[in-house]
Amino acid sequence: MKLAVVGVGYWGPNLVRNFLNHPEVSEVYCCDIDRQRLDFIQKKYPSVKITNDYSSILQNQEIEGIVLATPVGTHFPLAKKALEFNKNVLVEKPLTANVDDARALIDLAEEKGLKLMVDHIFVYNGAVRKIKEIVDSGEIGDIMYFDAVRINLGLFQHDVNVIWDLATHDLSIMDYIISKKPNAVSAVGMGHYNALEDISYITLYYDNRCICHIHVNWLAPVKIRRILIGGTKKMIVFDDVEPVEKIKVYDKGVEVTTREGIYKTLIQYRTGDMTSPQYDTTEPLMSVVDEFIQSIKNNRRPLTDGWAGLKIVKIMEAAEYSIKNKGQIIELDV
Repeated sequence: MKLAVVGVGYWGPNLVRNFLNHPEVSEVYCCDIDRQRLDFIQKKYPSVKITNDYSSILQNQEIEGIVLATPVGTHFPLAKKALEFNKNVLVEKPLTANVDDARALIDLAEEKGLKLMVDHIFVYNGAVRKIKEIVDSGEIGDIMYFDAVRINLGLFQHDVNVIWDLATHDLSIMDYIISKKPNAVSAVGMGHYNALEDISYITLYYDNRCICHIHVNWLAPVKIRRILIGGTKKMIVFDDVEPVEKIKVYDKGVEVTTREGIYKTLIQYRTGDMTSPQYDTTEPLMSVVDEFIQSIKNNRRPLTDGWAGLKIVKIMEAAEYSIKNKGQIIELDV
């Protein structure tokens, strides 16, 4: 299979490396408007073919798939062109900058019988997949809350705010792990150096009294990548910064007993053991690359297809609207 990576700036080289290492890829093309980045990637990976002409990639009938690692605002026009030229497409997160563009790409891909996939990389993370396995087994009970913090000093983006840059990760993890869909969202945020919000707090509401809260921030003095999942039986902490024991399952919780008399309800706290399960440590991006290739080869729907990308774009678009309206609760249809 021959594929092309468009955009070899920050993330593109990682994609190139993984495609080159895949046994079913025979050739990788690289396209970028920055000649220095093309020279860099060819020096690093001499076997790649480079070009600054996107149309030459589109017109090359041997190329089966195009991978877009470009600014968010370019995702729609570049992906649309690729699909029109009968190329399967893998897009870096988020899928598009708005809901209408995401729907248009999905419709075009389905009309053409092509694969449209978004790189929600944490869905392919071994630790996240282990957490889903634990949740699906019923070990932690019903999920009461999902609390995520993703903060650091930078990297500031020039085209999207902190929600579109960072919250995409936690929203895709939330969507993957929690089987039920949120019905409303509210968000607040503030931009301190330009019009784009650099800090935001997002809250999502569910029918079953489950609540999700996501804090994203480019202005933090420390790097934190942590998710807490509270179940009615057990609780999970996922700390992606930890070098080992990224997942910890705590046998802790609250037990409520109803009694007669003046104290009708008795709340007791249960504290048991903490366990740290093992998980697959395969590089998530390699799993993303393999999913894209296998979905083309076997003509099947990729795990994080266009519809998965659309769900996240819907939530982020609604959250952004909520911010502009001082935290107004926005109904969701995802």
